[in-house]
Amino acid sequence: MNWIKSPCPVLDESFKQAAIERQGQLTKPPRALGELEDIAIRMAYIQQLHKPSADNPAIAVFAADHGVAEEGVSAFPQEVTVQMVMNFLQGGAAISVMANRLNAPLEIVDVGILTELPAHKGLVIQRAAAGTANSANEAAMTEEQLQLALKAGYDAVERVIDTGADIFIGGEMGIANTTAASALYSALLGITPDQATGAGTGLDDKGIQHKISIVKKILAKHEDCGNNALEWLRCAGGFEIVALTGAYIRAVQCRLPVLVDGFISSVAALCAVRIQPDVNEYLFFSHVSAEQGHRLVLETLGHKPLLDLGMRLGEGSGAVVAVSLLQSACALHTQMATFAEAAVATKKQ
Repeated sequence: MNWIKSPCPVLDESFKQAAIERQGQLTKPPRALGELEDIAIRMAYIQQLHKPSADNPAIAVFAADHGVAEEGVSAFPQEVTVQMVMNFLQGGAAISVMANRLNAPLEIVDVGILTELPAHKGLVIQRAAAGTANSANEAAMTEEQLQLALKAGYDAVERVIDTGADIFIGGEMGIANTTAASALYSALLGITPDQATGAGTGLDDKGIQHKISIVKKILAKHEDCGNNALEWLRCAGGFEIVALTGAYIRAVQCRLPVLVDGFISSVAALCAVRIQPDVNEYLFFSHVSAEQGHRLVLETLGHKPLLDLGMRLGEGSGAVVAVSLLQSACALHTQMATFAEAAVATKKQ
């Protein structure tokens, strides 16, 4: 697991400065494109290019089951995980439809669903185990399983690096994973389970209160983890959350911008930043989830979401919706004419 602590690339500030200067020369009033200008400047800086691009997104959805599901913390039964994975592969899920519209490659990675699946186009089988243990009673995974799940994320990024991908999107699927995420948010942000826990897949008020009680039990069981993000991932996380964390770190090590999805993906991003603080520079947050607690991690990491549409599906769906904003920002930055090129008079002094 030595790779996880390998440093992120040092970015040349001159690319940021050149992008800022170009924005000031384009045929528009200053700041007329608002936050699209900021996106383009950040993309140019991260990619270290004068012509940044988000035209080739790569999407990997990590799927796994959670032992804590046996505590009744989800509105849906655990078999929905494998059923949704099949839906992804057959093209019927939201992420499948939107990836197809983008003509973006979509890979589904089985990191540890309970039911072993046969080989299928678009499916990568890289299992740490058949689901995690119940984190309310014991550590969710062993150290070896943690490393296997991190490596699944690493490998997913390695597979797309040579394909010309210019932005990475990670998605997830796993019944009860909002419980794991809520525990991680509580532990790493120092917030209460009440602040970090929401309805997930559609719990009523009674269900939410029960879920909060389970999150409290998880936190009490593993309080010795302290502020160690890797230990919290091992004790309270899920294989898909761990894989996302590994993928985000590897993407940044490869200077690949990351477009983060919602509640679950963001807790993986938080873990990645706690392990490697320089990761934060490379993150774009696609939207703010309707799931309680998501705004708090965005505020903590100092990011503003690109969209606020009340989404809470996961899968990477919100990130795929937001890709067009990055594409538009980059296209405007690279293709608009400057005042000099268009022979347009600049603002009066």
